[in-house]
Amino acid sequence: MSIFQPASAPAPMAQVRSRDIPPMLPGAATVSVVIPCFNYARFLPFSVNSALEQSGVNVEVIIVDDASTDDSLAQAQALSRKDNRVRVLGHVKNTGPVGTFNDGLAVATGEFLVRLDADDVLTPGSLARAVHLAQAFPRVGLVYGHPIHFEGELRRPWFRRKVRSWIIWAGESWLDYRCVLGVNCITSPEVLMRTSVVRHVGGQRELAHTHDMEMWLRIARASDVGWIDGADQAWHREHSGSLSARKVDLMTDLDERAAAFRMLFTDGEGHQATASRRLETSLHAVANEAVARACQAFVRGRGDSAEVRGYLEFAHTIAGDLTRLPHGPTLQRSLELGASGSRRSPVLLARAAAYRLGNDYRRFRWKATGL
Repeated sequence: MSIFQPASAPAPMAQVRSRDIPPMLPGAATVSVVIPCFNYARFLPFSVNSALEQSGVNVEVIIVDDASTDDSLAQAQALSRKDNRVRVLGHVKNTGPVGTFNDGLAVATGEFLVRLDADDVLTPGSLARAVHLAQAFPRVGLVYGHPIHFEGELRRPWFRRKVRSWIIWAGESWLDYRCVLGVNCITSPEVLMRTSVVRHVGGQRELAHTHDMEMWLRIARASDVGWIDGADQAWHREHSGSLSARKVDLMTDLDERAAAFRMLFTDGEGHQATASRRLETSLHAVANEAVARACQAFVRGRGDSAEVRGYLEFAHTIAGDLTRLPHGPTLQRSLELGASGSRRSPVLLARAAAYRLGNDYRRFRWKATGL
């Protein structure tokens, strides 16, 4: 794959336009919404109420308080007293986000499952839209759509609620594409899972920052994946205390993604030759990103920095010969010219610009297609 050309997206197994979407099955399905909570008392009511106010489905809310030191547990218990659809589990000792979600999963009774952080909010109709797709395609184990990212107070801003189409990918094809790109494409609150599939593959595994990502990939290995095109499925809050926004340097992010792929493809599940191929592909993708970041640093005059050495040591550790990577030739040229020469090289400057444009295109494609 050229550094200038994005990887080819997987071909959908099915694409259903809005006019062809069948009626929703009679009888409301039950969705278990697991809400892990640690010191989010100020946000918790908004998250819980966004689930309870969903129409077209039966909702079971499971709040798992992870030994909060604020009044989160009291807030959760008050919400439970007001609505018997809310169940509260309280930890005596803090176990972290993985154990907290898994405890909620253990008591979930719904046919479908959502993991909703206590600071995130579902858009109206989100669950019914996702369940509708999942019921029409029983082999789909994971449904997602577009999330809206916001900061500060949520005043129920405008959001898109009209579904343009459904897109269904074979889980294996979707997984292969994620390996080629080496990046996550899902935030979290916009996902609905089929509970039976989650019980089959297991809950979240102990990873510091990529436990969600690894679980999405694992579900795709066992089932198909659906995308809701056109509608916004959740509001994801960005703030300094959120798990997704906590200070994670780029090196840690790369390392955690590599750890997720490594954990998934060395767990002994599935065809081992395929797992080995996917592991190599995904690690090379992550290593290539590290090399690309090093090349970006070169054209900015930081070629002799500890940052660059860290990227290259990491990439070499997980991929070996860096010259085989798509950004390998650019790296070689950067090393030849050095820090000062690289920032004046028309070729390297053009390649750096192409890389940034490619990233912009991938962000646009993600928003448009979920990939």
